[in-house]
Amino acid sequence: MWPFSKKKPLELPDFWRAYEEHFKEKLPEDIHENIFVVLDTETTGFSFTKDRMLCIGALKLKDNNIVVKDTFEVYIQQEHYDSESAEIHGILKKSKKNTISELEALKQFLVYVKSYILVGHHVMFDVNMINAALKRNGLPKLKNKTLDTESLYIRTLLISSVVQKKERYSLDDLAKKFSISRKDRHTALGDAFITAIAFLRTIEKLKPQKIKDLLR
Repeated sequence: MWPFSKKKPLELPDFWRAYEEHFKEKLPEDIHENIFVVLDTETTGFSFTKDRMLCIGALKLKDNNIVVKDTFEVYIQQEHYDSESAEIHGILKKSKKNTISELEALKQFLVYVKSYILVGHHVMFDVNMINAALKRNGLPKLKNKTLDTESLYIRTLLISSVVQKKERYSLDDLAKKFSISRKDRHTALGDAFITAIAFLRTIEKLKPQKIKDLLR
């Protein structure tokens, strides 16, 4: 029999190994000891294979407060352009925004998020968009736990027998419900800010004590 050579393990860059190091420690059990990263992406469309991220915006929540001085916003160089999506989020092909490569955007994002819990409205769309970009650059998927503001909001409605429930709730629905300004709607950081306030208002209603109460 011919000897089979073992496949070499994938050589991952230092920034990815540094990101993985954060997961060696467990998340704090107390919800107030956790840091949440609320994120949003603006994209050229909804296909994880054909479309690309134009912008990633994120901010941190600590002890029920937005950490105003520690926000994250990057604009990504890209060739794919969709005039219809540009009308929604206002990012134009010839925009004067400073842009960086997709790989550099991912690197900066991983440094920012560490092992913190990711929060978003329909969060798995954003996570899967980032995962698709990671795959294109030869990197594994995100390891962070996630929380979805739509799912959490629906849990608040289960407590009430008065409110008429819908199948889906948009970010605009939550902004209207909680009287949140939509001035910067359809910018990544603006949507992250709206989502962060909706998240805080939602957990006020759910009153979780431990992080496992939210992650169930």
